[in-house]
Amino acid sequence: MATKSFFVTKNLPEKFFKNISKKFPMEMWPNSNEEIPRQKLLERVSGKSGLLCTLSDRIDRQLLDAAGPQLKCISTLSVGYDHIDIDECKRRGIVVGNTPDVLTDAVAELTIALLLATIRRLFEANQALRQGKWPAGWGHFFMCGSMIKGSHIGVIGGSGRIGRSVIKRLRSFEPAKISYTSRQEYPEMFREFNAEFYPLDRLLIESDIIIVCCSLNDSTRRLISTEQFKRMKSTSVIINTSRGSCIDQQALYEALKSRKIAAAGLDVYEQEPISMDDPLLSLDNVVLLPHIGSAAQSTREQMIQMALDNLEAGLEDRPLLASV
Repeated sequence: MATKSFFVTKNLPEKFFKNISKKFPMEMWPNSNEEIPRQKLLERVSGKSGLLCTLSDRIDRQLLDAAGPQLKCISTLSVGYDHIDIDECKRRGIVVGNTPDVLTDAVAELTIALLLATIRRLFEANQALRQGKWPAGWGHFFMCGSMIKGSHIGVIGGSGRIGRSVIKRLRSFEPAKISYTSRQEYPEMFREFNAEFYPLDRLLIESDIIIVCCSLNDSTRRLISTEQFKRMKSTSVIINTSRGSCIDQQALYEALKSRKIAAAGLDVYEQEPISMDDPLLSLDNVVLLPHIGSAAQSTREQMIQMALDNLEAGLEDRPLLASV
């Protein structure tokens, strides 16, 4: 029987592969400064039994055909898996693993940081100082923003791991109310966090701060678009650290430009990396980060280890630590 082998689409530290590489031959994309080109990926995956991929790798029928029938396990270095054709993988008997839980705290912390940077206008203030725009004397309303305390915070997808972690941290800021959307109401959300279940429309209408924490699927793709922005308060702020395609980015730009909403903070985008000519970059009422929600050193290392544990389990026909 042919030896099982695997391919890694991202250049990762060799120290994580010491054990698994003793069991299975491996290949890794060597360039750490660029994504593997599509054609190269199709060529390199051929004949492999396992694949360790990232969000930027499109795992579709074309790739599965290129890999061949011996491909048995795909491990993605992410929580999200909308870049993988899960139905086709199931049809072919390919197990798919992801990395939930290990990045929950890091993303929740980044969400709070992005929220504070947005509502307190931290990047604007920093730029003003550097450009010599700090007014002499005391500018009474200079760089005034808003506060979490006393506000109504609505969390879309608030019952998930990251949503709950965000809500847990937000409570220390003493908001007046926390509401959440979900596929169903969870009584423990009220018991533990005093968070109320709201339909989406009501949450959009009543919230001062809206945080998007839902996963991306057919029901949440462009969940927030032109009609939803019309329902929001003109003073409202929206934060997205989930997936970029949960928000219609062009509609967001129009809402920010016309001041239908006050501000936004984004760590994720419909297209990543965001194009340098994207109109969002021309606005001063949006804070933009380069998808660094899980970018804590310890978290990224744990993600690698979990992805490799999933891959090794799949290659050995054992249950994955986290399967999709």
